[in-house]
Amino acid sequence: MRVTTWSLQMVKPSPDAPRPWPEGVGFERADGITPEYARFLYALVGGNWNWNDRLGWSRKQWLDELSVPGTEFWILYGEGVPLGYVQLQPVVESDGSHVEIRYFGLAEYALGRRLGGPMLEHGIAAAWSLPVRHGLPPAARVWVHTCTLDGPAALTNYQARGLVLYQTHETDEDVPDTPPGAWVATGGPAGA
Repeated sequence: MRVTTWSLQMVKPSPDAPRPWPEGVGFERADGITPEYARFLYALVGGNWNWNDRLGWSRKQWLDELSVPGTEFWILYGEGVPLGYVQLQPVVESDGSHVEIRYFGLAEYALGRRLGGPMLEHGIAAAWSLPVRHGLPPAARVWVHTCTLDGPAALTNYQARGLVLYQTHETDEDVPDTPPGAWVATGGPAGA
């Protein structure tokens, strides 16, 4: 399958504060994130969008990912369950911290509830303030990759929140015809 990947960035924070959450919804940083929970969130959100590259990761690979200094997971909760998440990860360069939105998305049952825009606004605000929480140099930019394997509203959502396209590239990828779905991706048996 031909996959288009877009790289977007923001080089200064938005002057606007993120929108407030609807009643019954909260956004919290998961300070005690474990490899098991990180993998679950990845599969829950990405199972419907062909996020397959990390499903075969070992526990050590997940530990290595989580041990990168400054890595944060922000989880959107409602009705007592995770509705989506944002994973942030900084890289310190000569001009400051470059904070990547590594993963961002909503669980299938949270789609259509108008939560993606506010969650991204809060995630971007968290990215800009991340260096302060971890004693890193100030953020020089916030950036993200998205591609045609992500949800159809991803690119538009990023651009609507002020991220600007700076690179596009295409690759040929070996992708299943149908995403596994959250049930199978989170470890459920196929066909159940």
